[in-house]
Amino acid sequence: MIRIAAVGDVHLAPDASGHLRPALEELGDCADVLLLAGDLTKHGTVEEAEVVAREFGGLAVPVIAVLGNHDHHSDQGEELSTVLREAGITVLEGNGVVLDVGDRRLGVAGVKGFGGGFAGKCASAFGEREMKAFVNHTAEVSAQLGKALEELDADVRVALTHYSPVKETLRGEPLEIYPFLGSYLLAEAIDNARADIAFHGHAHAGTEHGMTAGGVRVRNVAQPVIRSAFKVYSLEPAELEAAS
Repeated sequence: MIRIAAVGDVHLAPDASGHLRPALEELGDCADVLLLAGDLTKHGTVEEAEVVAREFGGLAVPVIAVLGNHDHHSDQGEELSTVLREAGITVLEGNGVVLDVGDRRLGVAGVKGFGGGFAGKCASAFGEREMKAFVNHTAEVSAQLGKALEELDADVRVALTHYSPVKETLRGEPLEIYPFLGSYLLAEAIDNARADIAFHGHAHAGTEHGMTAGGVRVRNVAQPVIRSAFKVYSLEPAELEAAS
C-alpha cells in the first residue's frame, strides 16, 4: 500500500503562519508522501513563499508541489520555487520524481496546467494571436505532463496539477468559468500515459471525485473541498480508496 497525502489551495500568507503545522506533524504516522496541488500563496510573493516553506519544510515525509495561478500573480514563480526547494520541497513543472516507498517505486509528474475547457465546449487555437497563445500554452504544458509521466520508471504513476483535467470535479462551480478551471488536454495526457491517479486543486467550490475518459481516478484536493489540512489516499494495484 502507498499512502498519498494531498492538499491544494492553502493560500498561505504571514497571518496564517503556523496554522497547519500541528496537523502536518502527524503525517509520518499516516502517509508516505505529501502532494501540494498549487496555490500555496495568496499573491505569489517571496514573503508568502517563506511562510509556505516554514509550514511544509522539514516534515517526516517527502513533499512534492506544483505552483498555481496565485503563485504566479507577482511574476515571481522562479523565486518562489527556489524558496520552497531550499526548504526541501520538490517543485515540479514539466518533470517528475521517483520515490522508494517500501518495495514499491512511486513516480509523480507535475505541471501547473492551464485552462481552455472540455471536449465539445472548449477554446481552439484559431483567430487572434491572444487566443492561440492561450490554447497553445495549455497544449504545451499538457504535452509536458504526458512526457514526464511516460518517463517515470515507477510501479505507480501519479499526475499532479493545479488546474483540473476533468469537468466532473468542477461540479459546484459556475458553468461559465469551467474554461478557466481546467482542460481536457490534461486528461488526454494522463490517459495516454496510463497514470494510476491524478490530483489537482483550483476548484474551491467543486467536488472531490472524478474520472478521466480512460478510467483514471481524479481527486480535487483543494482545501475548501477536502476541508482539512490534508487528506490521505491509499493506493493499491487495483484499488484506490480514501483513508479516514
